Amino acid sequence: MNALKGSRTAKVFAGIALVSASALVISGCASSTPSDSGDGGSKPSADLTLKLGSLLPQTGALAFLGPPMESGVGLAVKEINDAKAGITIDLTAEDEGDTDTKAYETSITKLQGAGVSAIVGAAASGVSKLILDGNVAAGILQISASNTSPDFTTWDDKGLYFRTAPSDLLQGEVLGNLIAEDGHKTLGIIYQNDAYGTGLNDAIKKTFEGTGGKVVAEASFNVGDAQFDAQVETIKAQNPDAVAIVSFDQFKTIAPLLVNAGITADKFYMVDGNLSDYGTDIPVSLEGAQGTKAGPKLADDFTKRLQTFWTGEGNAEVKDFTYAGEAYDAVVLVALASLAAGSTKGADIAAKMQEVSGGSGDGEKCTTFADCAKIINSGKVADYDGYSGEVTFDENGDPQGATIGIYKYGADNTITRTN
Repeated sequence: MNALKGSRTAKVFAGIALVSASALVISGCASSTPSDSGDGGSKPSADLTLKLGSLLPQTGALAFLGPPMESGVGLAVKEINDAKAGITIDLTAEDEGDTDTKAYETSITKLQGAGVSAIVGAAASGVSKLILDGNVAAGILQISASNTSPDFTTWDDKGLYFRTAPSDLLQGEVLGNLIAEDGHKTLGIIYQNDAYGTGLNDAIKKTFEGTGGKVVAEASFNVGDAQFDAQVETIKAQNPDAVAIVSFDQFKTIAPLLVNAGITADKFYMVDGNLSDYGTDIPVSLEGAQGTKAGPKLADDFTKRLQTFWTGEGNAEVKDFTYAGEAYDAVVLVALASLAAGSTKGADIAAKMQEVSGGSGDGEKCTTFADCAKIINSGKVADYDGYSGEVTFDENGDPQGATIGIYKYGADNTITRTN
């Protein structure tokens, strides 16, 4: 679907695709004896044990997304267990790494070997593409909080794949329109040569040129590359009005090269894979640079709960909340679907995912796991709206509603949401 042209925040209600960043794994069995109830209802409809594993980037080019996503998953698990609503989750965390380091190969073997029935992850679309078929063959449900590749919309996943983040088609359209709205007529794009990078490059180019602009230079690089002088020279040779950089943490090397080549940061346009608070981690000023990432503005109480959970585990303060809401919602939706199904089998959970997200159209609105669990335990249908938005999965497992925010860098190399 198309975002509203001229609007810097796109809210869309149709089939949208995403790319992954974390992984949740769930398994277990149902018992006929109800558990003691907390906030999730006086008579839980089941007593389920879900073994949950997270497949998140603790290392690799997306490691900066690890803390917000892991804190989102961990907080959801804690609050689900505290609700005592008929489900108990035992969390095991594994490292996703990236397509270059291949840490995911060992991690996914461990998770599948443990007999999990659902996985939340991976963060990178490229990694998810490498593990999805194996999970489908094993009957494992996979849900990603950050996969954005359009390819997942039509993937032959037997109904076992879902995502809580929107497609690159939407983010690329918003960013392409933003560049045009800022008055730029020519554009150069540096992008990584993988599912994430090529998808966004195509979407940005199509949208920008659809406004009458011209992409005058495109330069790709491979994940794992450490030298980007040739790409910067390609862009500089065409002297574009603006430069879009589609990367992960390679941006830390690319940005200084662009500035040293005479391309100032106020011409930079970034994406969710590299939009972060850099502070002094980059030796040049990013003031004026702009970028996009999915998700509405998070409520202060949610970010405080994330912080309390994360620092309580002995970790440093979380400073970036990218995909934290999507990761939290992914866990809650899987738990609610399991509760509604009265089962922890992957196919049974998958069959209820659209229903608990509001896809059936006849559910009762709720915004916490505990409140939704009360509805389910009373024999009714719950419609969960979370921190990532209304979600509402379509028949392809894509969220039908999504928001893309616009951010801008200040003099301290940190971002502020502008729309």
